[in-house]
Amino acid sequence: MKTAEITAAGSLNAPRLWADADGGFRRSLGSPWARLVAGLQDSVVRATYNYAHSRSVRALHFPITTRTVTCPTGLGSDSVPVPVQVNGVETYLADSMQFMLEYGCRVSPQGCHNILPCFRGDEPDATHLGQFVHSEAEIPGDLDDLVDYVNGYVRAMATAVLTEHDETLRAVLGDVGHLERVAVGDQPFERLRFEEAVRLLDGEGVITSADGARSLSRAAERRLMELVGEFVWVTHFDHLSVPFYQAFENGNERVAENADLYFGIGEVVGAGHRHTTGEQVREGLALHKVPEQEYAWYAQMKDEAPMVTSGFGLGVERFLLWALRHDDIRDIPLVSRIAEEQAWPASVDRP
Repeated sequence: MKTAEITAAGSLNAPRLWADADGGFRRSLGSPWARLVAGLQDSVVRATYNYAHSRSVRALHFPITTRTVTCPTGLGSDSVPVPVQVNGVETYLADSMQFMLEYGCRVSPQGCHNILPCFRGDEPDATHLGQFVHSEAEIPGDLDDLVDYVNGYVRAMATAVLTEHDETLRAVLGDVGHLERVAVGDQPFERLRFEEAVRLLDGEGVITSADGARSLSRAAERRLMELVGEFVWVTHFDHLSVPFYQAFENGNERVAENADLYFGIGEVVGAGHRHTTGEQVREGLALHKVPEQEYAWYAQMKDEAPMVTSGFGLGVERFLLWALRHDDIRDIPLVSRIAEEQAWPASVDRP
């Protein structure tokens, strides 16, 4: 792609193809923006596989349908599962591959990963997609081991994007310092516990639910980045503000062994240390008021093969949004499914 072509197109003013009810698909065919995003996607995918391979973490494939969603109806869940019917069987589109990756660790003990589309029945906006690409991994070890893995992974992706698209990105962004700082850095990203974050925010942007669990608003996430640094890990949330499967900190049911990494628009990575045993899973289910029978296989797996693992999910579109210093995540997918019934005339074949 020629730099002049991108510059002339004013690529930072993305064409908002998702909002065009008639010609969005046609305009994307000649869009320098779409070609730039396609190139960055390719770099991120290759960097993901290369980095995982360097850490001896295997790539495994799993179905995109599941009977057990990771966002069940219960305390700490903030997403809506997407039901489908396949060959007469009621099931769901996967909202995450986490449970399958935990299973994968039992057959590939060095850890496993994949990049797949995931689906949630959430309303999209400038910072959030209901259908998105999820880069996930589950590795043997605790939360510290996982944070170390993710720090290296994010740096590997930033390095790949900068190395392979340096000239183009300099032309369209003017400054690629955000990528350079991550690519050349070797220190861990800043890290603080949830309680420290609450004190630092002085309560600003701290949301308390009816059951007393606290979480942070998107504005609070950005404020922490202003106060602490471009990249900030926040760990050990109130357990009732996260899903049931996160481990308890030293057996304390009030505190979760989880971590979120904020950069760009806010949370880009969600991570956590998992319950090791089936009994711990059942305690988590009871605490979060999730029916145990829906996750019987998951608890049984840990009865029969207890294992210390931790895992994460990174929203690829959110990473690309940061890399492009853009302000609307709906411009990142190459094919949009936002309001698709209105966006596609019946006479047009949908990609």
